Amino acid sequence: MAETMVDHCIFKARNDKREYRRVVLENSLEALLVSDPDTDKCAVSMDVGVGHYSDPPGIEGLAHFLEHMLFYASEKYPEEDSFDKYTSQHGGGTNALTGSDHTNYHFVANADCFEEALDRFSQFFVKPLMSSDAVKREIKAVDSEFQKNFLSDSWRIGQLQNHLSMEAHPYHKFGTGNRQTLEVQPKARGIDIRQELIKFYEENYSANLMRLVVYSKGSLDKIQDLVVQKFSAISNNKRSCLHISGHPCLWEHLQVLVKAIPICDDHTLQVQWPVPHSIRHYKEVPCSYLTHLIGHEGEGSLFHALKRLGWATSLSAYESVVDSNNSFFNVVIEMTDAGHEHMQDIVGLLFKYIDILHQSGVCKWIYDEIAAVRETMFHNQDKISPMSYVVSIASNMKLYPPKDWLVKSSLPSKFNPSVIRAVLEKLSSRNFRIFWVSKKFEGQTNMVEPWYATAYCVDKLTDSTIQEWVQHAPSEHLRLPVANQFIATDLSLKKTDKVMCPLLLRKTSFSTLWYKPDTVFSVPKATVHLKFICPYACNSPHAELLARIFKSLVCDYLNEYAYYAELAGLYYGICQTDDGYELEVSGYNHKLRVLLDTILKAMADFTVKPERFSVIKEKLTKSYQNFKFDEPRYHASYYRSLILNDHSWPWEEDLEILETLQPEDLSRFAPTMLSRAFLECYIAGNIESDEAESIVHHVEDVFFNGSHPICKPALQSQLMTSRLVTLDEGVSYVYSTEGLNPKDENSALLHYIQIHQDDITLNMQLQLLAFIARPEAFHQLRTVEQLGYVCLLTHRYDLGVHGLQFTVQSAVKCPRYIDTRVQSFLESFESKLLKMSEVDFKSHLNALIESKMEKDKNLWEESERHWEEITDRTFLFDRIETEVAALRKLTKQDLIDFFNKHIRTGAPKRKVLSVRVYGSKHSSKFEVDKNEAVGPNTVRIDDIFSFRASQPLYGSRRRGYEHMEVHSSSK
Repeated sequence: MAETMVDHCIFKARNDKREYRRVVLENSLEALLVSDPDTDKCAVSMDVGVGHYSDPPGIEGLAHFLEHMLFYASEKYPEEDSFDKYTSQHGGGTNALTGSDHTNYHFVANADCFEEALDRFSQFFVKPLMSSDAVKREIKAVDSEFQKNFLSDSWRIGQLQNHLSMEAHPYHKFGTGNRQTLEVQPKARGIDIRQELIKFYEENYSANLMRLVVYSKGSLDKIQDLVVQKFSAISNNKRSCLHISGHPCLWEHLQVLVKAIPICDDHTLQVQWPVPHSIRHYKEVPCSYLTHLIGHEGEGSLFHALKRLGWATSLSAYESVVDSNNSFFNVVIEMTDAGHEHMQDIVGLLFKYIDILHQSGVCKWIYDEIAAVRETMFHNQDKISPMSYVVSIASNMKLYPPKDWLVKSSLPSKFNPSVIRAVLEKLSSRNFRIFWVSKKFEGQTNMVEPWYATAYCVDKLTDSTIQEWVQHAPSEHLRLPVANQFIATDLSLKKTDKVMCPLLLRKTSFSTLWYKPDTVFSVPKATVHLKFICPYACNSPHAELLARIFKSLVCDYLNEYAYYAELAGLYYGICQTDDGYELEVSGYNHKLRVLLDTILKAMADFTVKPERFSVIKEKLTKSYQNFKFDEPRYHASYYRSLILNDHSWPWEEDLEILETLQPEDLSRFAPTMLSRAFLECYIAGNIESDEAESIVHHVEDVFFNGSHPICKPALQSQLMTSRLVTLDEGVSYVYSTEGLNPKDENSALLHYIQIHQDDITLNMQLQLLAFIARPEAFHQLRTVEQLGYVCLLTHRYDLGVHGLQFTVQSAVKCPRYIDTRVQSFLESFESKLLKMSEVDFKSHLNALIESKMEKDKNLWEESERHWEEITDRTFLFDRIETEVAALRKLTKQDLIDFFNKHIRTGAPKRKVLSVRVYGSKHSSKFEVDKNEAVGPNTVRIDDIFSFRASQPLYGSRRRGYEHMEVHSSSK
């Protein structure tokens, strides 16, 4: 029998209508059941209390390797990848992650397949299969994952921090694993890696170390019955949790300055202090209190001072967990070139600010403000995807008592100055280590980290050295933050008529206004989307770069002010588009208008501050220079856009222009850029129609009205849009190039099939085909052939044109070979499509329909869906219903005809672009590819711009507003 605890033991948010129940099975597996009658999806997360800290000596990465292997097959379901295929074909997917002391497995699928999905999932923990052949193949996937991350600075510096710790502590370990640790070294020592996997599983995967979260639309009783039925067979060998004593950093690892060389050309400073894990005081939240202050960005903060000095572009403070007893308190600062030269001053200012915290004492009003904001956020939280929800709970169940599984540390309730002071005392000049990362240290290092080959050196520091830095640091007016005026106090819900889709409330020569009140989610939140269509912001690389700097400077000027809004749950973002800007302000509606008006004023009153221009230009320049260090698959995607998008420019030209830009260029450009504009507006949420109209009136007053208006309405001829190159039917185009980073061994293939302009019937045929083919492609290209860790099949939608895209990144095979394997997969898939039974076809079709009919979980999902219809000028607000109706008419023969017409090798309308990026490991293959004669109906692209100029473009199908009627109630 299962021991059951009643609902009220689980504390939940006031707006949470779901039901919860804790269950402990006879085998000691602990589960949280979640019943949500409104959900369209089921989701499950199993958190196993063992991670890479438990790897046996000399077999680094074994826990991670087991995570890869577990989803392969089970005794009951022996077909490889059958679970991944099953969830994919039922509107979901699977994933897993290996942590230091836990491993999490999770899936999501359509709600109607809950029982079978749960049964398949449970079998991995009852009787998994790990065949010898699968083990050999999947070692390649683990190694490919390692190769993918090998040139990632976050992985490299993270492992360096692990390396510079006590060797006897598991924090010191290398958790990913690679071919050396999982194949070469074990084989040399006569170790059978498969037997080690089985042994590790049998010893560690014990029911008493497992915590399960099950999310479904069924009743709690129904869910419980299934959980008991499916998971009671998991064995309980009464395994104890890994016991770790002591912090990984002893005195010899502290008071050190570690200089390390990164891949990217950035300057980063990270200061770490060992502290106790704050879980002991999750109601007092000592680390949260201190990160709130040290990581603050308002006036008087450490970051504000560093920014004013031109030394830093970002600062973050956070706790990183080592184990159940220990953590690090971290401060990470991204420095400018000037900041790099003032590292000692920056560290001095950091310790000065810590001294201010000592002198000020622990302030109850600050603690109460943090508590008030978190309480509001907890009780007005948005629903998130079921899979994300179950993972977030399961990963924390062992840390908190059951009643606080949902709350975690979200509701601080015990103000205890002594607890906060105890952590503050740890942030001393005797108890720290500094990681200073910059390419400036090339030639100065004398050691190499063994796993990622990061070059570094270590200098010893003393308490007196830090005190000297503090004394010589500049005198800045550092102080505590002021009270946050953005905290929402009016959380009332406004009464509005029920509206199913956005209404066009207003249409002028300046703007349009779409409006939709929230009658579904019942939260005191709203969102305002403003699209500034500015023809002069994007008509050349020069204009696009200046527009980008303009956007960055506006955000830079607003940072100290808007940071308070962000803390209070009110957010904004300005993003550059191919025809101007989009401004979004979202969050609690009470103070939204205050923030919005301030942002609009900053844009309208914009002036160039030369010292900030220089900082932003330096940051943007580095982002362009560092592009070559991105993964090759991203380079392939860039080349695809450069080939197909008529409104794109090469990054090298952008960088060349950027280096010449001066503040006066932006001073001249900004008024011109804003001189012609058209606004598209969408306002939704807990807001009334007259408020929405008032906002747009104000926007027009700021930009278009007055004796000297900033903007005039954009001319109709100026409202042009980017268009896509049309590939010729029956032709395959190939663009081959060497990788941008000569040190990167990885290659990438992007195989893009261009199909059609937006058309509901064709869209659905393509989406169904991709839906069916996606798991098949992953199984063949990744699981069977092991071409690379990244093997993706996606449906693309670019500028109104739909297509199908394969993306494979590999260190084992060259792009040309991978291209042939993609072709081979399509040939085999054709056979499977022809042999598919009507029952299977209907199953796929119905699963896609169910996925499409999934309800929006929150206001932001609904708003993004509507905003996309507005900005694309398609205005098909009932798209889901229209698409489902089209799907219901599809037949298997329709799908076969579509495949034969557009996708099958040799199809009459097939249009293919293969982008091949050759890594250093395959450079000789690049020379062969470049000089080899192409086959029939194949065109090699040698000059992108000559090719682009020679091809026709798709016409735009964006609709205008000329014949659209304004909603009658507002006329």
